[in-house]
Amino acid sequence: MSAPGLTYGPLGNHCAHLCVDMQKLFAEPSEWATPWITRVLPRIVSLVERKAEQTIFTRFIPAARAGHGVGTWRRYYERWASMTVEAVGPQMVDLLPALRAFCPPAQVIDKHVYSPWPEGRLQAELAGRGVDTLVITGGETDVCVLATVLGAIDIGYRVVLVTDALCSSSDATHDALMTVYHQRFAQQVETVEMEVLLSAWN
Repeated sequence: MSAPGLTYGPLGNHCAHLCVDMQKLFAEPSEWATPWITRVLPRIVSLVERKAEQTIFTRFIPAARAGHGVGTWRRYYERWASMTVEAVGPQMVDLLPALRAFCPPAQVIDKHVYSPWPEGRLQAELAGRGVDTLVITGGETDVCVLATVLGAIDIGYRVVLVTDALCSSSDATHDALMTVYHQRFAQQVETVEMEVLLSAWN
């Protein structure tokens, strides 16, 4: 049985919603503000309202202060000293309030790099739940979402990207990555709009 817009059929009982880095850190007036974040937020809320128990939020946690970090991350936080936890305050790493309200039952997993996979906690949680499919929303399409998707592909998850629930600070690279997802990862990544996703995940 197929689902409209989903190449590999409807979503089953072993599906989780992974919402990437929808945090105050990436909303105005932050230097890392992603203008689309307010545009996609209501769509993400509509999904979390229905699937809070199946939702895992990731949060990107910057270095504590300038000079911290391993390898090129040290240089990164010298450039972005204004975005360390010391500079912005710990409250800025929190989820946007509209999403924080769903925790619990939704879960939060922190990470310190773009990808949520190297630190191991996310994979352990998903394996414990028997998850085989990830519905992915959040930002940025061309940075942390990209790292999340590629890691999920390598592990072997079915990946469903909700195209109108992704955001980036760059229109050009958002569009470029959507083309890459469509053309280069068609066997492993499905792309649908939120309306289709909601009707396919019952």
